[in-house]
Amino acid sequence: MKILLIGATGMVGSRIAAEALTRGHEVTAATRSGRSGDLPENPALTTVTLDASDPGQVAKGAAGHDAVVSAISPARDGSVDPAVSLLATYRSLIEGLRTADVRRFLIVGGAGSLQTPSGVDRVDTPDFLDIYKPESRALREVLRLFRAEVTDLDWTYLSPADEIGPGERKGVFRLGGDQMLYAPDGSSTISAEDFAVALVDELEKGDAIRRRITVAY
Repeated sequence: MKILLIGATGMVGSRIAAEALTRGHEVTAATRSGRSGDLPENPALTTVTLDASDPGQVAKGAAGHDAVVSAISPARDGSVDPAVSLLATYRSLIEGLRTADVRRFLIVGGAGSLQTPSGVDRVDTPDFLDIYKPESRALREVLRLFRAEVTDLDWTYLSPADEIGPGERKGVFRLGGDQMLYAPDGSSTISAEDFAVALVDELEKGDAIRRRITVAY
């Protein structure tokens, strides 16, 4: 499979690239700078420069690929409203994919829009850290955009557990839907490595077309 991976050098994006390459897929790593960062050297990896906010660049970059994966995050410098900027970027991505006639689209989303046992979204619970709220709410708006407006692309929105970070690739985890998954001790965690495993699994199998899934231990 030929995959265009946007946001390939971030914590999650770099692990998605490594996982996909390990399975024999071709990966085009798209970044604003065109730099490969810490991505592994692999003949199946190509690095390109791409501005995701430009639908023309997106269409050109996506052409000829079987799927597009977005692991981008909203701006964090406080200069713009994260929800406004991220929604504009995703509208550009949607337009570009339509122009390129690439239907399969996987979105690395956030955990903040997952429902807690009380029925409240995690981002709206009292103990959710303020520093993460703007980004989490922006990613929730992206999910709402896809659910409300995007019926012509085969999209899947993947939410990690409440806590995600670098760790071990175990290859064993649980999948869920809109409710946050918890371990018996009350924690909700996943390594970035196993999140990447789950995403590439979904890319290969296509079990969650036009819906959100979550990944946790």
